[in-house]
Amino acid sequence: MEPNKEIKIAIVHDFLVQYGGAERVLEVLAEMYPEAPIYTLLYDKEKMRGKFSDKVVFTSFLQKFPKFLRQRYRYLLPLMPTAPETFDLREFDLVISSSGAWSKGIVTRLNTMHVAYIHSPMRFAWDYNEKYLQENRKERVAFLVRPILNYLRLWDKAAADRPDYLIANSKYTQARIKKYYGRESVVVYPPIDLKSEIRNPKSETNLNNQIQNLKQTKNQEPKTKNYFLVVSRLSAYKKIDVVIEAFNKLESPLVIIGEGPQAKYLRKIANKNIRFLGWQSDEKIREYYAGARAFIFPSVDDFGMAPVEAMSFGTPVLAIREGGAKEIVIEGRTGEFFDAATPEVIADGVRRLVENEKNYDKNVITNRAREFDKERFKKEFTEYVDSILEAKL
Repeated sequence: MEPNKEIKIAIVHDFLVQYGGAERVLEVLAEMYPEAPIYTLLYDKEKMRGKFSDKVVFTSFLQKFPKFLRQRYRYLLPLMPTAPETFDLREFDLVISSSGAWSKGIVTRLNTMHVAYIHSPMRFAWDYNEKYLQENRKERVAFLVRPILNYLRLWDKAAADRPDYLIANSKYTQARIKKYYGRESVVVYPPIDLKSEIRNPKSETNLNNQIQNLKQTKNQEPKTKNYFLVVSRLSAYKKIDVVIEAFNKLESPLVIIGEGPQAKYLRKIANKNIRFLGWQSDEKIREYYAGARAFIFPSVDDFGMAPVEAMSFGTPVLAIREGGAKEIVIEGRTGEFFDAATPEVIADGVRRLVENEKNYDKNVITNRAREFDKERFKKEFTEYVDSILEAKL
């Protein structure tokens, strides 16, 4: 790379088919590198609800499949390893991949610097392998799943060797990268937009009206700070069903925000004290963060942006004592942990959290959230990328 040359940058992301934590990171990367086009395997403009509509987005050959297949893209699984390898990235000096599975597998020319931000090693091929097999055992093609997963593990290991540098989104992810890929990485925690700290008293009044149908007990209507909150994609590995079973027993108000394949099933097993709101705008989610008594986080995630967002309002978090949550929650000060994702253990965690409520200091919780803010991410990420570019010059 020539000194003083204007560097051409591209960003590669797995999918733009839902808006979650990885897409929030991508949004900030696109903000940091506004001229960089985005390459992605699939792009569903409708489901992205206008996100990235102002960016130049290139898709893979998978985008040419019929819509019904693109919306059920797990059936395209055997083709996905090939898709990122077909992107033509020859004109770029720096490629940043935002990868939970596929985008780190791009092929770049020798002089192109490839920095991969790893949200997670391919979870369903490694940690979630047997559970994924169980979930697909009733499918007609279930007998093909195991050999496909074996192939994907081989591909994933080879693909992880392609980036020049790896950045992990947590120490937990860093350890998994070392275990599965045998590679070193640096940790840069994801960016949390702490605009959510600002409260609107009128919003909280509206919130009281919206949740008035929830009952904490038979004779008492809840007020703000009496309901518990889950904000999550409604997928099996998120363990929302276990939270529902716990709150069915507790009979305490629970609000669930999010979409996903388990939505219909979860609604079916929930009692009347549990309310589903589906997709909500960022502004509306902030209102619910502000009004929640506590945020419930039951899944083993590599980081977990939603708990930090909740904490930015001074809302305590009840989380499983695994994964990235251990790097976020300070036990007894910003929330509590539970040790197993079972209804009984979660219910016990809720009781302990309620008993300890008087010891939570809103300012302590909010200040903890500030340690993960967006500007910190921009600074750490930019400094790291600049340092490796300077070393190459």
